[in-house]
Amino acid sequence: MLKQRVITAALLLVLLLPALFMADPGPFCALVLVLIGAGAWEWARLNGYKNRPALLAALACTLACLASWALGWLTQALPGLWSVAGAVWVLGGAWVLRRGAAGWTAIDQRLRLLVGLWALWAAWLAVAQARMQGTNFVLSLLALVWVADVAAYFAGRAWGGRFSSVKLAPAISPGKSWEGVWGGLAGVLLLALAWLWADQHWAMSLPSWYTQLARAGLPILLLGVVFLAAMSVVGDLLESLVKRSVGVKDSSALLPGHGGVLDRLDALLPTLPLAMMLSQPWVAR
Repeated sequence: MLKQRVITAALLLVLLLPALFMADPGPFCALVLVLIGAGAWEWARLNGYKNRPALLAALACTLACLASWALGWLTQALPGLWSVAGAVWVLGGAWVLRRGAAGWTAIDQRLRLLVGLWALWAAWLAVAQARMQGTNFVLSLLALVWVADVAAYFAGRAWGGRFSSVKLAPAISPGKSWEGVWGGLAGVLLLALAWLWADQHWAMSLPSWYTQLARAGLPILLLGVVFLAAMSVVGDLLESLVKRSVGVKDSSALLPGHGGVLDRLDALLPTLPLAMMLSQPWVAR
């Protein structure tokens, strides 16, 4: 299993890193679109659609992304879209988690499919827009989610249950602890301050997301970072809830040793649109 995880991770990095650092953002946007299409296929299957319907769902999501690209949305601000996405993720995420796995399956199957495809489309549009703003910008966002996940894992392993006897969400993901959450938050706060310092020290011509948000003040930056880290946990829990509702461990077996694409994207789905919402000119000015 470990060997498979390492090989799969290495292959993904070989594909993603060159595309990420190319001068032309097109290859990166296209590569992420392939992952989003695969995630849409997984989402359809998790919600009861098999074979042809699942493939059609993946095709519909892919075409929606391509249409946004063709319409020039990758270089438009779209504040209304990101505000709606933020409201849906914050309010809808809290509502779904409160209802639990049984409440999720009680929602109409078609609505579940459409909401998931919309979330995948919005995440692709957000990461594509972030890449259009520069490698430093998009990498700072991706790193936030990665650091939150890694720091939470190690903090949970080291201190899980030591300071709080109550699990984070025992009915959804029994392994997650509050100590892991606090560790993840501490990790991203340190990351944000270090990245902000690096931007200033090396006078980066293309600012990171942290530098852009810091224009509204350091307290706004720190609150924004904590907010995104918390929402990455929401994304993780929501995918766990969906998988638990159908009794599966992974969203698919597309990534050997890692499970499915959604298992790797779950925390990014809310954070990317919300990051774009917070980086709008009327916020980060």
